[in-house]
Amino acid sequence: MSLDIQSLDIQCEELSDARWAELLPLLQQCQVVRLDDCGLTEARCKDISSALRVNPALAELNLRSNELGDVGVHCVLQGLQTPSCKIQKLSLQNCCLTGAGCGVLSSTLRTLPTLQELHLSDNLLGDAGLQLLCEGLLDPQCRLEKLQLEYCSLSAASCEPLASVLRAKPDFKELTVSNNDINEAGVRVLCQGLKDSPCQLEALKLESCGVTSDNCRDLCGIVASKASLRELALGSNKLGDVGMAELCPGLLHPSSRLRTLWIWECGITAKGCGDLCRVLRAKESLKELSLAGNELGDEGARLLCETLLEPGCQLESLWLADCDVSDSSCSSLAATLLANHSLRELDLSNNCLGDAGILQLVESVRQPGCLLEQLVLYDIYWSEEMEDRLQALEKDKPSLRVIS
Repeated sequence: MSLDIQSLDIQCEELSDARWAELLPLLQQCQVVRLDDCGLTEARCKDISSALRVNPALAELNLRSNELGDVGVHCVLQGLQTPSCKIQKLSLQNCCLTGAGCGVLSSTLRTLPTLQELHLSDNLLGDAGLQLLCEGLLDPQCRLEKLQLEYCSLSAASCEPLASVLRAKPDFKELTVSNNDINEAGVRVLCQGLKDSPCQLEALKLESCGVTSDNCRDLCGIVASKASLRELALGSNKLGDVGMAELCPGLLHPSSRLRTLWIWECGITAKGCGDLCRVLRAKESLKELSLAGNELGDEGARLLCETLLEPGCQLESLWLADCDVSDSSCSSLAATLLANHSLRELDLSNNCLGDAGILQLVESVRQPGCLLEQLVLYDIYWSEEMEDRLQALEKDKPSLRVIS
């Protein structure tokens, strides 16, 4: 538990009646209230509602991973419907909210002009629930900027209502719809909504959504036209090398300032890696890249190493887990780690590396000139002698963490 005069933060604690009685006065005064996975019941929701009604300081309420259900959520929301409520962030993630409960939530959004961030992931809202939610989001009084809808049982049918929201809300900054089966048609509708929208979008997360290589042409236009976009998450979609070739012109556009690109498990090979390397050489703004789970092989690793030596590449974090990289790439990687001064984190987990390759990496990262701070080596097997070397490395160089 974390507690100060401004914040109440409790996680994974079953709250007894006595403990609950102690906490209730804090619910009436803290700016931040987080009760994450605390076994809250419908009866406790009534207490929360009453406490929130007399707490004008509340800025954040997080009740994630509690089985509140539609009735419990309704009860909590009633506590927010006061003229003095100035809440900015609300998380009801994994709270057993259904589509039927979205009507009340939609009505509440119309009365909370200060609310900027809403987390609803891991609730079975469905398309009907999303439609109700969007009706509230479209109200002029609603000024939401960030919306998370991961694992909400949405289909392509939900994308037109979402696109309407994007068109109507110039303040919108972040949309997460990962792990919903919206597929190619839904992604296209969302991209059209973004294209038509005046919003300065900063983050778009579409992981495991059925995004296709054809969608990459749509996304290319978004990346090129939204200079505000800083994070694009497309992991676990079948983009392939064709998709990368379609996407990269947008990433190379002069206005693109993307910082984070997640394209893990996207069916990319060394060929697609070559297109991506052109982006890395040209865009100093790109700092974080995940290519985990793509069959890049040693050829892809070689291309990346050459690119990391270019002055235009200022990458700070690189995820190459499960990319079919072998010991034969480690000499190039080792040399790159010594010569590159921007990279701070490298993940080589679950690759076919042995003592010979790991030793080359160790010899480089132990040098004072290597600025790497974190080397991740999960699911790689080495000898006891190498284990001793890795432990000694961390003792000799406190600025470096080896995670395995």
